Amino acid sequence: MSTAAASVGGVNRTPVPFHIHADDDVLDHLRDRLERARLLPDSPRKPWSGMSAAYLSELVESWRTFDWRARETWLNAHPQFVATVGDADIHFVHLRSARADAPALLVMHGWPHTFALQLDFADLLPDFDVVVPSLPGFAFSSPYRDGPVDEMRLATTMHQLMTEVLGYSSYLTYGEDVTANVNDLIASEHPEAVIGLIATHAHFPSSHERTVLTHPDERAFFARIADDHEAHGAYGHIQATRPDTLAAALNDSPTGLLAWLTEKLVEWSDTPRDDPRAVERRISRERILTEAMIYWLTQTIATSFRPYYEGADQAGPIEPVDVPAAVFIQRHEGDYPESLARAFYRDLRSFERLDEGGHFAVAEVPAPLAARVRSFAQEVGVL
Repeated sequence: MSTAAASVGGVNRTPVPFHIHADDDVLDHLRDRLERARLLPDSPRKPWSGMSAAYLSELVESWRTFDWRARETWLNAHPQFVATVGDADIHFVHLRSARADAPALLVMHGWPHTFALQLDFADLLPDFDVVVPSLPGFAFSSPYRDGPVDEMRLATTMHQLMTEVLGYSSYLTYGEDVTANVNDLIASEHPEAVIGLIATHAHFPSSHERTVLTHPDERAFFARIADDHEAHGAYGHIQATRPDTLAAALNDSPTGLLAWLTEKLVEWSDTPRDDPRAVERRISRERILTEAMIYWLTQTIATSFRPYYEGADQAGPIEPVDVPAAVFIQRHEGDYPESLARAFYRDLRSFERLDEGGHFAVAEVPAPLAARVRSFAQEVGVL
């Protein structure tokens, strides 16, 4: 598979234009694998999850007939580049505004999604310079060549991308899921460069800090989170303890990969639980298949697990943030206590609980979030 217009390596931080192109034989092989998929019925009395045999069968057939060339064209309409940052080659979309004085906005993704799921949101912000990177080891970014993936390292990489590679002296930042703490760390460690922070996954205290919480709402929230993790956190435990075994199966089976990724999109989105197809009210089938295709083409499911088993979770506390912040609580964490946000974000300009939008908030409700980001930028004086 050919993916880049030019090769990238060494220590050159000059961005190199990047063009996605999957070879025909790779697409033919995928269609053949999907056509010969061995599908199972639902197990008797199986517990609820974000996947069913019927929905998976539909998705497999849709992927087999998916017009990837049309989707590839759409993706390539977003200017893409690769630059070496530290010891990783970082792929990113860079949407430049027609405005000479446009503020820069860093938009980071989490797991299991990729940069592609953030683009509908980015497209709604023509008055910003929007940068949407692929995390190291995700999609078209290389993994770090040496050492673990931890949140401080990710924060440093993203900050260097914005300042040393792209030359922005200041920028706004947004992160979610894996990059929620990265978002906080960038603002905490580099306040001179961060105009403002936007969060839909607001700050979580460290494990030790949680043990000394006294506010009843805060203790209840983390008790609920712990209960949810006990019931629904098997995916993370497997990715943290048996990453290579799981990756071997998913990298070899497009059906398995599709089921594993989509199940989480279903479970964490703000949609009814009675039918997994309801996820498509927020994240279209085309977008779901795009995510699966990027993982399949790049064979990055294994390296996407690295934040889980190498401990991306911040072990210690993060210093509170003094830069302006706007917190929009997505419905997956709708009971997040406002007191936690006010203790951590010391210049909290907005705290709001979203009426719509789950874990993948900017992907699920891009227009409302784009409007809120624009209002926040106006409030801090950069629009």
